[in-house]
Amino acid sequence: MVRFVFSDMDACFYYAVNIQLSRERVKRRVKGNRALIEVIQQRIEQSPERAISFYDYMELCLYHPEHGYYMSDRRKIGREGDFYTSSAIGGLMGEVMARYIASQTKEIGPRSPVTIVEWGGGTGRLTRLVLDELRLVEPELYDRLKYICIEKSLAHRALQSEECKDHAQRLHWMSDIEWLQQAPWENAIVISNELPDAFAVHRVEFRDDQPYEIYVEWDNAAETFKEKAIKLKNQELIAFIAQQRMTFRQGQQMEINLDALRWMVTLGMALSSGLIITVDYGDQAMELYDAHRMRGTFMCYHNHQASDDPYAFPGEQDMTAHVNFTALMEEGEKTGLQLQGYMTQKQFLVENGILTMLQDHNATDPFSPVARRNRAIRQLLISDQMSELFKVLIQKKGELH
Repeated sequence: MVRFVFSDMDACFYYAVNIQLSRERVKRRVKGNRALIEVIQQRIEQSPERAISFYDYMELCLYHPEHGYYMSDRRKIGREGDFYTSSAIGGLMGEVMARYIASQTKEIGPRSPVTIVEWGGGTGRLTRLVLDELRLVEPELYDRLKYICIEKSLAHRALQSEECKDHAQRLHWMSDIEWLQQAPWENAIVISNELPDAFAVHRVEFRDDQPYEIYVEWDNAAETFKEKAIKLKNQELIAFIAQQRMTFRQGQQMEINLDALRWMVTLGMALSSGLIITVDYGDQAMELYDAHRMRGTFMCYHNHQASDDPYAFPGEQDMTAHVNFTALMEEGEKTGLQLQGYMTQKQFLVENGILTMLQDHNATDPFSPVARRNRAIRQLLISDQMSELFKVLIQKKGELH
């Protein structure tokens, strides 16, 4: 997920402050979740190479069943967390998303069920906003709607349940396996907001025209994790790099998100008819792997501080990398998904009526509800900030009926 860090009490004002890039890893005793650090150390010790891939390291940091960042009840989003997301700013994305879904389901018969499937809903705020708006503007659709939350974190399920308690009759929770077992799905609208960027990634660096994969080992003397480059042997990664048909530069690093590609294939194969709406931070391949991205796009967030050091707070900081939308489009095509639209978040918001949400007011209080709402709309549309950084990918399979 792209993360926003703010110092003002109103989250709409500030974006990405206090960036702390640490190119050189300093020798220090590593901080973070001590139980998780021990788990990672044991995994390293058990490895024949005395090192694990960065992918395995990141997967443990984020998704270890007991100690992973996303699996814990640690507050992650908002003032008391580590970052803000677009759905946390003004609530406008949820309203616009609901309107778009309503517009796309007009052709579905009045007796046909409609299913919204949200993957990785976090706190449940986007879920509630979508349901609130649908109940308000499309009550008939709301009454025949089934809203499925795909969420493996019990902590997040609890947050979602509390956040959406007014919509309890509409909500259902499933694991990804349970959802797949009920495939194929008809008239399903699959949405995700800042999900693929939070999948664990492989990191590759080019040396002497050869790709090397970044591994992680333990430095006993410095009492910290450090990186180790091993000549690339993962055939999936080798094939992916070959498909890019690009010349990579000496010392250039890149992230490869194979889990995002598998996720897209899973969705495409599970749908009989429906839409997939992916909102996330990223770009197309040519931009992500251009010369100005020599260090890749990997970032971490901890207490509203941004850093590129994945070893600073294992289990206690978020980790993210930009989404390769070119790869998602290509994988989707393999399962029959047709490109319906690819645009900036700004374009998506404007095309779906966000400007009509602006309200006239004479309030002198800059923090009045109307003033805050109007400011949030303007913030989402500022061209040099999140409105351009976020992209919206819409893919369609079959016909809704």
